[in-house]
Amino acid sequence: MSEVAGYVQPMESTLPSPTELSERIRGRALEMGFGVVGIAPAHESAQGDAYARWVGEGMHGEMGYLAREDAVAKRRDPAVLVPGAKSAVVVGLEYYNVDADPGVTADPSRGIVARYARNHDYHELMKERLIALQEWIDAELLPVTGRAYVDTGAVLERELASRAGLGWQARNTMLIQPRGGSFWFLGVVLLDVELAYDQPFQKDHCGTCNACVSACPTGALLGRDETGAPRMDARRCISYLTIELKGAIPRDLRPMIGNRVYGCDICQEVCPWNRFATPSADPAFLAREGLDGPSLIEWMTMTQEEFSARFKGSPIKRAKRRGLLRNVAVALGNWGSPDAIPVLAVALNDEEPLVRGHAAWALGRTGREAARQALAGRAEVEADAWVREEIAAALGEG
Repeated sequence: MSEVAGYVQPMESTLPSPTELSERIRGRALEMGFGVVGIAPAHESAQGDAYARWVGEGMHGEMGYLAREDAVAKRRDPAVLVPGAKSAVVVGLEYYNVDADPGVTADPSRGIVARYARNHDYHELMKERLIALQEWIDAELLPVTGRAYVDTGAVLERELASRAGLGWQARNTMLIQPRGGSFWFLGVVLLDVELAYDQPFQKDHCGTCNACVSACPTGALLGRDETGAPRMDARRCISYLTIELKGAIPRDLRPMIGNRVYGCDICQEVCPWNRFATPSADPAFLAREGLDGPSLIEWMTMTQEEFSARFKGSPIKRAKRRGLLRNVAVALGNWGSPDAIPVLAVALNDEEPLVRGHAAWALGRTGREAARQALAGRAEVEADAWVREEIAAALGEG
């Protein structure tokens, strides 16, 4: 500073301008391997009321963490998460990978794992990079306060991504990149500094296309509400049923799951915009051996030790062994082959009631005398009331 006749003149600021900050942040994010980057103002959500209505209607199912009062408030306004939040840096990481065997979908003896879950847990990979990006901003550009989020935080990241110009939120609730489709992991860094912002993505390019809504086997997709926000009944979504739901899958929905044992990509697979999806070059998203069309019979015999070893560092560990084997039993029941009877009969003696009950349902679907004998034998010793109900229903007695 210079002083003239008692007047102190401040020196010009050496801080970068908002435009320069945004350009450098964007460049750094791309260097770190993110495929797309957008920057948006972190003001209150335009979908806050729609989200509150969705929760109020119970469409979140058993995901109670979505309905807590503080969680709803945080999703309404990012400033509740980061006091003084002004900007959101939104990044995308493409994870699309091609089926090694395109025939797996039509082979009921093999399971289908959602593409995002065929290798490393993206939460860990994304969070690590996002934190590194925030630390770089703080160290190299200017001091900031902020927080990094993947999809486990109380952030409406798809709305923020649309506000940051990355794409539009489609009828299947996914964010669609016009030049890359919808197979993207999204991450957000909230910051307490002003940046130069991208133009929000305004147009809904779904048009009159209803492919995702029509293709959803369970009818989970409900179109858009009066504000234009996409609606989904999570309680009917195959991803919810095979991952988030911890108890029994409703009997009426089991046949609709087919051979999808962890997650579901149907609404993305039928979307015409995904003709632009390109396979990820990141080795972290290439399918591990055995996860691209696994044998249902082989997976049904999995012990806890085998489960822990096979899915170390995998998103599939979220379902736990009992949840995964529940899903596999349902898929075997939908196959209905007598080849599945031996492993399902063994599963009737599993230590987990959740596995025993779904194995009973699956045996009932085969319609074979060997299955009836296994069910009748287990009925004589089964102590769990719910499993007894499943056995009775499988035998046609309930």
